[in-house]
Amino acid sequence: MGILPIDSLPVLRQRRSAKWRTYPDDVLALTVAEMDVPLAEPVARVLHEAVGRSDTGYAAPTRDLAEAVSGYAWRSWGWRIDPDHVRTVADVGMGIVEVLRRVVGPGDRVVISPPVYEPFTWWTAEVGAQVVEAPLAEEPSGWRLDLDALERAFAAGASAYLLCNPHNPVGLVHPREDLVALAGLAGRYGVHVLADEIHAPLVLPGAEFVPFLSVSDEARRWGFSFHSASKGWNLAGLKAATVITADPGPKRYVDRLSPHSLYRTGHLGVLATVAAFNEGEPWLADTQKLLDHNRRLLGELLAELLPAARYRQPESSFLAWLDLRALGWGDDPTQRILDTARVALNAGLRYGASGSGHVRLNFGCSPATLTEAVTRVAEVDARFVDTVVPEGHAGGQAREP
Repeated sequence: MGILPIDSLPVLRQRRSAKWRTYPDDVLALTVAEMDVPLAEPVARVLHEAVGRSDTGYAAPTRDLAEAVSGYAWRSWGWRIDPDHVRTVADVGMGIVEVLRRVVGPGDRVVISPPVYEPFTWWTAEVGAQVVEAPLAEEPSGWRLDLDALERAFAAGASAYLLCNPHNPVGLVHPREDLVALAGLAGRYGVHVLADEIHAPLVLPGAEFVPFLSVSDEARRWGFSFHSASKGWNLAGLKAATVITADPGPKRYVDRLSPHSLYRTGHLGVLATVAAFNEGEPWLADTQKLLDHNRRLLGELLAELLPAARYRQPESSFLAWLDLRALGWGDDPTQRILDTARVALNAGLRYGASGSGHVRLNFGCSPATLTEAVTRVAEVDARFVDTVVPEGHAGGQAREP
C-alpha cells in the first residue's frame, strides 16, 4: 500500500509492552488496544530530545497541552475549546474516576450501554456506585443508542451516564441526532454525561465524529469530555490526557480535582501529546489509511474463510466485534482459538452479557498478520467440523449445540 511499513514480528516482539509480554512468541496477539505501527516522527523526535537532555522530571504547569488539544479539535471537528476549560490528568480512566467521585455518591446509579469497554464497570465500582445497563440497540442498519432504554434508566434515578464515543468495542460513531437526544434526556432528568472520546482521532472514512459538548447547550451544561492522543498516536504508556468542559457548572467539579493531578501525569506524555496534536496529523492520516484497508480486508477474509462469523465493519479505530455464535464454540470462544489457532483475542463477555459468543479483534497490525490470524482461526473451524461426529448420515457438518 505504500503507507506505514510495519516492522516484522520478530522485531515487534522486542517491544516490552503488555501486548508483547503476555503470550509466548508462537501466539499472534490481537488483544490489547495498542497498534503495531511505528511512532510518528514528531513524537519520536521530542522524546529523543527530552532523553538527550535528561529531561525526565515532572510535568510542568503550562498551557501547552490545553492549547494543543484546542487547536486540534478546531482543525479536525470545528469544535472550539476554551483552553481555560482543559484540565490535564494522567489518563482518561483516571479522569473519569475522579470526576465520578465528585458527581455521584455511594450507591448512586451510573448508566452504561453494553457491549461497552469493560473498565466502565470497574470505574463505577471504584467510586462505590452501582451499574445500570441500557444496552445498545442492534438494528438492521447497525448499532445505535437505545434512547428509550436510556430514558427509562435516567427516569429511575440515575446520577451519571458513561458515554463511549466512538463506542468500543463495536466501532460505532454516534450520529449528531442521537447525541442531541441524549443531551436532552440528561437535561430533563439531571444526569451528568461523561463522554470517553479517546478513539475520536481514529474515525475512518464514511463517518464523522461529533464531540458531545458541541451538540447543544444541554450537552455543555451536563457534560464532560475526555480526550487523549494515546489511542490515535499509540501513546498509552506515556500517561497524559485531558478533561474538557464547556460550562461553568461542570467546570466547578473539575476545579475540585486534586492539585496533584498534574504531577501524576507523565511529563514525557505531555511532550509527546503536544507534538502529536500539533504536528502528527500527516502520520495520523496514513494510520487511518492502514486501518481503513484492514477493516475491509478483515471483511473479505471472513467472507472467504469463515463465512459463519458475523461482522459489521467498524466506523472507527482498530477494533472489530465478531459474532462467532454460529460456530458453536460456546459463550467464550477465545480459549479454543488460543489453544488451537495460537491467536489471542478478547472475550466478548468482558463487554457485557450481550457479548456471549463474541470476540474483539485488534486489526491495528500489518495486513499479513491479520491474514495469518484469520487463516489460523478458519483452519481451527475446518478441523473442528471434520472431527465432530455428524448427526444422521456421513458427510453432515454437525456442530456443538
